[in-house]
Amino acid sequence: MPKPIHLLLPVGAFLLGLSTTNAQQLGPLTVEKIMRDPAQWLGSSPGNVQWTEDGKTIYFNWNPEKARRDSLYRLAPQGGTPRKVSLREQQTLPASSGEYDQRYTRKVYEKDGDIYLLDLKTQRVRRVTNTAERETDPGFALQERAVSYTRGGNLFTWDPVTGETVQRTDFRRGPRPASAEPTDKGEKYLKAQQLALFEVLRGKEQDTKARQRQQKALARLRPKAIYLGTQTVRNLRLSPDGHYITYTLTQEPSSEKVALVPNFVTASGFTEDINTRTKVGAAQTAYQLGLYDVGRDTTFVLGYKDLKGLDEQPAYRKEYQLQAKSPVPADTSKAARKEKPATELRRVVPYGPFWSDNGQQAFLVIRSADNKDRWIVALDPATQQIRLLDRQHDDAWINGPGIGYDEGNVGWLPDSRRIWFQSEESGYSHLYTVDVTSGQKKALTSGKFEVQRAQLSRDRKTWYLTANKTHPGEQHFYRMPAEGGPLTQITTQPGGYEVSVSPDEKTLAVRYSTSNQPWELYVMDNKPGAKMRRLTHSTTPEFESYPWRAPEVISYKAQDGADVYARLYRPAIGQPQGPAVIFVHGAGYLQNAHKWWSTYFREYMFHNLLADKGYTVLDIDYRGSSGYGRDVRTGIYRYMGGKDLQDQVDGAKLLAEKYDVSPQRIGIYGGSYGGFITLMAMFTQPETFRAGAALRSVTDWAHYNHGYTDNILNEPYNDSLAYARSSPINYANGLKGALLMCHGMVDTNVHFQDIVRLSQRLIELKKENWELAVYPVEDHGFVEPSSWTDEYRRILKLFETNLRNVPPAGRAAGSSGN
Repeated sequence: MPKPIHLLLPVGAFLLGLSTTNAQQLGPLTVEKIMRDPAQWLGSSPGNVQWTEDGKTIYFNWNPEKARRDSLYRLAPQGGTPRKVSLREQQTLPASSGEYDQRYTRKVYEKDGDIYLLDLKTQRVRRVTNTAERETDPGFALQERAVSYTRGGNLFTWDPVTGETVQRTDFRRGPRPASAEPTDKGEKYLKAQQLALFEVLRGKEQDTKARQRQQKALARLRPKAIYLGTQTVRNLRLSPDGHYITYTLTQEPSSEKVALVPNFVTASGFTEDINTRTKVGAAQTAYQLGLYDVGRDTTFVLGYKDLKGLDEQPAYRKEYQLQAKSPVPADTSKAARKEKPATELRRVVPYGPFWSDNGQQAFLVIRSADNKDRWIVALDPATQQIRLLDRQHDDAWINGPGIGYDEGNVGWLPDSRRIWFQSEESGYSHLYTVDVTSGQKKALTSGKFEVQRAQLSRDRKTWYLTANKTHPGEQHFYRMPAEGGPLTQITTQPGGYEVSVSPDEKTLAVRYSTSNQPWELYVMDNKPGAKMRRLTHSTTPEFESYPWRAPEVISYKAQDGADVYARLYRPAIGQPQGPAVIFVHGAGYLQNAHKWWSTYFREYMFHNLLADKGYTVLDIDYRGSSGYGRDVRTGIYRYMGGKDLQDQVDGAKLLAEKYDVSPQRIGIYGGSYGGFITLMAMFTQPETFRAGAALRSVTDWAHYNHGYTDNILNEPYNDSLAYARSSPINYANGLKGALLMCHGMVDTNVHFQDIVRLSQRLIELKKENWELAVYPVEDHGFVEPSSWTDEYRRILKLFETNLRNVPPAGRAAGSSGN
């Protein structure tokens, strides 16, 4: 185990930690002990750390009282005893989120559906709105002379000097009303005849025309009425000069089936259906960028037909095109000689615009709906033209730290000439700039590591970065000049850091943890190697009474030569040819072979229990995991259960060859994506895995959601091959070992239907060595300690029965093992 880190701890916080229990000893680990409500015996780590605008106080969520939920606490950065914030005091606090002006003198924010303006120097708060209807999306507008916000789907501005509120848009649901003037030729003739014959009608017509002229004159003082039809509008933005308003138009699919999840255990006593989601391949929301030219009183919809690569079809379709070719003689008929239809343009989703400091430049981030392209383009609202600045293409899908599935981490440098953004162009997520005039691009960071978080200092002369530069499983906080250059490492201790910089940027509030020490709150000077001062003590003496392991973070070579990282738990006293368990983390794109406190803390404690019982445990960051760059992230493209499963098989081989584990005594388990891999392992690798526990598992990817699955496997009707080879239900006949399946019945993520369909398949295949445990009140992530306890009792029993009591390879049952 590593040497303990000796850090200064406030006396008040230490006493608070001691008071949680009467020095109760945890003793030998049991499932019943470690699956209790963590707030009642482990402790609750501080979270959601925020500085006050004057930098004199740190607020955070915490639960040292063992209540049902966290409360808000406050503490001075110098230390002391954390104080719980009353509800009355909370009502007077500014919102932690909001938007600052360029000089950081004011902040505008939403709280409880109203808009407020905070003067950062005087701490004076002005209430901008006070209405029953909710206002959202506050910001600064008109060269920061006004505050903008959205109410009822329309854009408003408020002038702090005059107090005047102006409605800037008038979006209306439904179609444009039909004109009262006749359009039919016959109707026009009849009206003209009536007016020619009857004086009284001519008078009324003149009155009507006069009213219309008056209304038109008044209308010029109000925004143009824009009729949306069946579309909705969001993301309303006013250009800094006030000449243009941009907005995103969304069109929901007309009719798509939504899966229902029955909830059986309800307060009413009746079964209640929960509406959840569509399935992958369902029609998706369509997006357009609208632009209202205020001076011309005209609206436009931005076009993308000239966007480079928009007409390129995904590379995987070539495989199907080759299959479709046949030696049938060419069709020379007249119909066949007709001109081929134009290449279909892919749908896109626009984000922005983002305006420069001087208000003269704007850019958009545009992503293809299939998520294989991301473009950054300069926007000229006067001509509705876009100009390409950067294109990131991936035959698999675009993602990664600072990139995500939307606009990503982007912004302007203060020269109003260069845009900064993150990209995986090099294979790892790094910072780049691009000049909007010359198009010149520059990489600010580089190397075989990921920039996981990045922000500019308030004067925008310095970057603050969190990166895994020293080791894939280790995070550190760095600073770097805005123009790029060497990274200066601020933090030093191995582990994980979540850093919040104080307003004056002299002090850091740090959430820090190690693999066997949960997150605590610290402060430190914003200087390289500065000492961290601990502010909270959250764990209980009962939790601290057990020597929790710091698992080794190891690496090994996969079958294809890739480096695979894993956490290794070894028993204190090993046994020759002992049993082992491989844990498969969920989410797919997630990292767990790292040196900080895991979100899988229950599984971490269970692995300690297994190690105490003589098991070796391997927790693998398989292909598809985060923290290792683009190639690892996309290693599962079009074949989940391919390289990611092979990494588990190679891990089992490593255990047998290097850690004296019997190859006949290896089990596997995991939840969600980990449950999926467990099923694939038990169905397709029965000679490697003797027993497996698949928890809340995807059994057929054609039944999962669109947002996740479409990126990796494309649409099922376009890439049926990818779905066929990636779905466990198609391999169920291969089951030989002992399989435990556990699933919540009100799982709104991976529906209970998934495990029901697989169960029916196993029944029809006449398989007997499987068991299904259902949890009537649990969603995807279990909540109730009783459910966690029941589930892990069953998992432990599965392994004890099928791994511990199995003779090692080459030994007869009942041999002494000496």
